[in-house]
Amino acid sequence: MKLQSISLDQLEINRANDRHGELENETAAIAWLFNTREAHMKNLARDIVATGKVYEPPLVSPENGNYLVFDGNRRTTCLKLLGNPSKAPTTQLQDFFRQLKSEWNGTFSTEILCQVEDDRDDIDEILFRRHTGTQNGVGQSTWDDRMKDHFVARSGKKTGFNIADEIEQRLSAAGMLPAKKIPRSNLNRLLSSEAIRNRFGFSGLNKEFKFTHDPDVVLMTLSRLTDDFSSGKVVLGDIWDNESKLRYVEQLEDQSALPTEDDLLSDAGNNSKPKPKKPKPKPRPKPSKRTTLIPQKDFGILWTGKQHRIQTIWEELQFHLNTEKHTNAVSVLFRVLLELSVEYYINEHSVPVNDNDKLARKIEKIGDVLFSQGKIDQKQRSATKKFGQLDQLVSADTLNRYVHSPNFSPSAKHLETVWDTMADVIVTCLKG
Repeated sequence: MKLQSISLDQLEINRANDRHGELENETAAIAWLFNTREAHMKNLARDIVATGKVYEPPLVSPENGNYLVFDGNRRTTCLKLLGNPSKAPTTQLQDFFRQLKSEWNGTFSTEILCQVEDDRDDIDEILFRRHTGTQNGVGQSTWDDRMKDHFVARSGKKTGFNIADEIEQRLSAAGMLPAKKIPRSNLNRLLSSEAIRNRFGFSGLNKEFKFTHDPDVVLMTLSRLTDDFSSGKVVLGDIWDNESKLRYVEQLEDQSALPTEDDLLSDAGNNSKPKPKKPKPKPRPKPSKRTTLIPQKDFGILWTGKQHRIQTIWEELQFHLNTEKHTNAVSVLFRVLLELSVEYYINEHSVPVNDNDKLARKIEKIGDVLFSQGKIDQKQRSATKKFGQLDQLVSADTLNRYVHSPNFSPSAKHLETVWDTMADVIVTCLKG
């Protein structure tokens, strides 16, 4: 461990903090802290001014000539805004920090003592062990379940089932292990998401390794992957967050190094181990009533910083808003989700659209692109073509009425029908 005084200007608030997942940039990360924890942030800032010090050095790591903050983002944010109140996200907060700055006793220091760690595996080990009470915002805020999930998804740290172990065993049995040692923690990090694992031709659901594509093809892919890691061609910094993971996966796909649809296994041969004989099925319990617009299952979307607002809307529709109780809110948010998802795909893939194209026309164009690439079937393509027709139950006109018509009252059943019709297109757009 190395302690070092670092200028506040050289410290970067982490846009991929495990509290919120990936955001676009430092500005968005600071805004999130105040949008979700304004009272805590103010309490912490007052405490820093009252004591004139920070009792626990922020945990940082060198990055591009500056230092990225991995623990202590709240403390560092307060100090940066005390040093430059104009960086606060609202005029009210700017006034708050100017007033606090005037109460500082003595000369305000533009440097802070930090714990500097070069090894990011060590950083994850430190983060994994730090859990303290909130102390009304003065101490560290503890992670809730969703924040822990973000950490696990980013770092690949999970007890029990170990993806790297499973891969090494299969490559060893096939005589395909690389000569040099595989950095297993890096391998687990890359393959911490089911969406990424599926791109490599296997699944890790329910803590079980299962081939989803031809095992021989998958083993060749995993051999290439472990060679990249063991040779140092790909290092931790290359797969640190979801965006960098996806860049590496897309690079492999461009080089035809990933399994294709032609390699997909049928359901009958989908396991890496022989299936035992099935016992007689027990009577199935009646399915529980659907309460949210988006079913509460994993859709395999690997969320990135660019998608943060889309992700928050998605989570509200999947976990928080009851379709029966909040019909109007759900209808409006669904309309926003659809439009943002379409715009995301258009921007990421440079789909040619005109400035005067309305949502229905954009969806039709995206439907043609996705169908030509084999990402949606004819039924889904037909839904995108009918979306612009006024006489259709699922149409742009219907969604516009959700927002603008004072006389149009959506129903939970109708909303579910619209979602079920457009879900595959939305999910495909968000997967990129």
